[in-house]
Amino acid sequence: MMQLAWRIAVPLVPLLAITLSDAARGQGFPPDEAATQMTVAEGLTPRLVAAEPIVRQPVAIDFDDRGRLWAIQYLQYPNPAGLERVAVDRYSRTVYDRIPEPPPLGPRGSDRLSILEDTDGDGRIDSSRDFVSGLNLASGFAFGDGGVYVLNAPYLLFYPDRDRDDVPDADPEVRLTGFGMEDAHSVANSLTWGPDGWLYGLQGSTVTARIRGIEFQQGVWRYHPPTDRFELFAEGGGNMWGLDFDPRGELFASTNVGGNVMLHMVPGGYYWKSFGKHGPLQNPYTFGYFDHVSHEGITGGHVAVGGLFALTDALPSSLRGQFLAADLLDHSAHRHELSRLGSTYQARQVGDLMRANDTWFAPSDMTLGPDGSLYLTDWHDRRTAHPDPDADWDRSNGRIFALDGPHRRSLDASFDLQSLTPLQWIALLDHPDAWYARRALRLLREHPAPSILPELRSRSLDGRGSTALLALWALHGVDGLDDPTALLLLDHPDPDIRSWTARLLGDREALRPSLTNRLITLAETDPSLDVRSILLGVAARHPSTLGLSITSAILRRDEDGSDPFIPLRLWWAIERCATEQPAETIHTYATPKSWQSSLFRSDIADRLLRRFTAEGTAEGDLSCLRLIDSSPDEATRFALLDALDEATTDRPAPIVPPLATRIHEMAASHPNPISLLRLSARAGHPDSLDRALQKAADPSTSSADRLTLLALIAERGEPAHLDPMLRWATGDPSSSFRIAALGALGRFDHESIPQALLTSYPDQSSDWQRRARDLLLSRRSGALALLDAVDRGQITADEVTTDQVSSVAALGDPALDARVREHWGAISSTTPEERLAEVRRLNNDLRAGPGDPDRGRLLFREHCASCHLLFGEGQDVGPNLTHANRSDRDFLLISLVDPSRVIRKEYLPSVVATRDGRILSGLIAEQSPTHLTLIASDASRTVLPLTEIEEVADATTSLMPEDLYRSLAPQELRDLFAYLQGTTPDPAD
Repeated sequence: MMQLAWRIAVPLVPLLAITLSDAARGQGFPPDEAATQMTVAEGLTPRLVAAEPIVRQPVAIDFDDRGRLWAIQYLQYPNPAGLERVAVDRYSRTVYDRIPEPPPLGPRGSDRLSILEDTDGDGRIDSSRDFVSGLNLASGFAFGDGGVYVLNAPYLLFYPDRDRDDVPDADPEVRLTGFGMEDAHSVANSLTWGPDGWLYGLQGSTVTARIRGIEFQQGVWRYHPPTDRFELFAEGGGNMWGLDFDPRGELFASTNVGGNVMLHMVPGGYYWKSFGKHGPLQNPYTFGYFDHVSHEGITGGHVAVGGLFALTDALPSSLRGQFLAADLLDHSAHRHELSRLGSTYQARQVGDLMRANDTWFAPSDMTLGPDGSLYLTDWHDRRTAHPDPDADWDRSNGRIFALDGPHRRSLDASFDLQSLTPLQWIALLDHPDAWYARRALRLLREHPAPSILPELRSRSLDGRGSTALLALWALHGVDGLDDPTALLLLDHPDPDIRSWTARLLGDREALRPSLTNRLITLAETDPSLDVRSILLGVAARHPSTLGLSITSAILRRDEDGSDPFIPLRLWWAIERCATEQPAETIHTYATPKSWQSSLFRSDIADRLLRRFTAEGTAEGDLSCLRLIDSSPDEATRFALLDALDEATTDRPAPIVPPLATRIHEMAASHPNPISLLRLSARAGHPDSLDRALQKAADPSTSSADRLTLLALIAERGEPAHLDPMLRWATGDPSSSFRIAALGALGRFDHESIPQALLTSYPDQSSDWQRRARDLLLSRRSGALALLDAVDRGQITADEVTTDQVSSVAALGDPALDARVREHWGAISSTTPEERLAEVRRLNNDLRAGPGDPDRGRLLFREHCASCHLLFGEGQDVGPNLTHANRSDRDFLLISLVDPSRVIRKEYLPSVVATRDGRILSGLIAEQSPTHLTLIASDASRTVLPLTEIEEVADATTSLMPEDLYRSLAPQELRDLFAYLQGTTPDPAD
């Protein structure tokens, strides 16, 4: 396999000292002063609860059944003890020499799970002792089952403490193994009991879990201790840290993506992820995904952590029910109001919960206490970023604060929920503070008593709202949800009860016919879209007769096409059926009844065709033919053929009879549709490519069709078609077609290409010339020809940009590297001192006078909009500047002077080596089961079949040119910064 060499790489440099302003260096208030500096929402009072040295680097907190505060002190972060680092990639993912044994057998780390107590009742922690120490990357914990569950990557551990003496009864039991540990800031976290009795957790962005045959990078997972079952609940989501359930039992995860706060995660859902950074979703046939909760009014940073619902009567009434989330980069926490949007939610940020006014304040977790106060951890460090695995973290600091409301409860020394009776736990289900109700659910589950079943059944069947829902969860937890009760609950007047009953039944391995029949009836008749949405989750878990019956019933009703979630949930359920029962699935859906559904026509049919096409088998192609032949009219048929055209592009397996025969027949009787011509070529019709060539050369053919045919000709890569491609690339009257043909030439490797391009070079536009240089430098033969042209003076050295010259190093040819040095010297980064001097010089230019934001907006469009979005304008290639730290002028200047150092890691490009010898670079924008899409700095896209890719490697530099600012005069720089640092878009256009 080709090894991509980087002999002209830009080295990483230390963080510049100017990244912190003078004001920031002066902050980091002493513990007692920190609370007085805070501003908080009306009705709240900040209180220091604990500080160093009692607690340091707290990353997770919770209260036990005695009302005592526990905290994980994440002192081992960011590197595990006792392991040797083998490699580190650009995302700080570290490969270690081995998987450590679980505690206490493995290397002893510095992390500890500590019990913090206020012994004198003054509201301040004055005592601390460790429940367990020596942990090694411990990131989450949960009480239950007579002990404590602890996340210590790569393990989920259970420490029994059945005598409740705060000392583990034995070494921990390993319940799960395989959580990723490559990056300590995104390991598995947020261990939380769900209302259904499962332990839920998150896994962040830059680690990979491999647990019981399930591999995933990002997602919500869950574990059921009584049955030892593990599941990936939902996949995707970014670097999530913090999860909570709303009063309806819906799961929300806090996220770190700019301009977003949370995700509404549903069972079996697939969610946004940074695909270039982490690759495709586990299921390559999702054909879509859910995004973050739609949000208005977001201000602050972009890292939301520890989000939870204010479900307590002790806080001010203005906060109750709101979603509260800490903001790591903004040193604050915000308030958000949620409202329903179909079967999901939308949100609006309504103000600050608190603002630390201290740049060292770094919230990492939040929880509600039994007193009704909100507790926040403060990692407390001048750093809030994760620059590299060897960053120098100050482990001497850490705080926990409380925000007390007007009705804070006092707890006496005898407080202990475990001392109550089961009937008293049932009474706690009605408590106005969710802290008590949730713990009552767990305690009832841990201590099932037959005597409480009648009361729970009565509450669930006869109650309404939260009373009935909590009783249902409790009844399920004590194994009291028998079939007769479930059948009654499926007729409950409250849709949330019907939904949750169906969901809990769906978790079972198998269902009796009486229950499956009732679930199918619900799919046919239930008026609630929430019930229908849940039933689709059940269908995906049971891709049998039940799955097909539920999905076909909801399709026939045809009510939910505009819902944000249901169409994709419907497809994912059908896809599971197609995977498990392909013959039965096509028999069910290739019918006139299916085509009567607008939901099937708009959201399912083409996805189903693409799914069967992806099989690349005769059976799959036959299913496609059956679906095409079942379509009710020619317009629908041609829409399917367009989908088939897209799905078979670069598919290694040829289209086979009888589908190929049918395509030939249709192509003969309908000579005009381009999709048929392309499909016919892929099906092996001898005249199709010739016809495609003729139509592409015909000036009367529409521009869009010419481009489509050009892609086909390039895809097939026939040597006989090289000459017309060269003619188009160098002399076609249409500049857009000429440039497209130039890009398509990349699929051909022939000695005539460099000379033809260089001969035409002087007569072409600057855009064509730049792309021609990129093309030539992607292969050794082209790079050699371009360097010869520079030697002859045909092309000046100044025309070739620094990033283009740097790309020669990826070819791994020492002779080419030597010739590069002859013309451009050693292409390397400037020193930190030189960059610091540049930033100071530019700062002086900016201070010399005011800027004009109107002119700045024009400059943004010219220089920045090809890669960046600002106020909805531009291209989404690099980071969205709308939510960036634009108020910090030093930050913006460093981004200009040293883009490869300050750019977020997910926006660093990749270098792709193809099997035919090309070297391409760009951001990986998408990765499908068959293709990888690269985005270049000019936002152009290159789609590469995976079959043609030999290797993908990390680049070392940003796509953003390092010398972009040099083209700006001082006044232009002031104008640009006036616009970049504005708070609203300029209304002028």
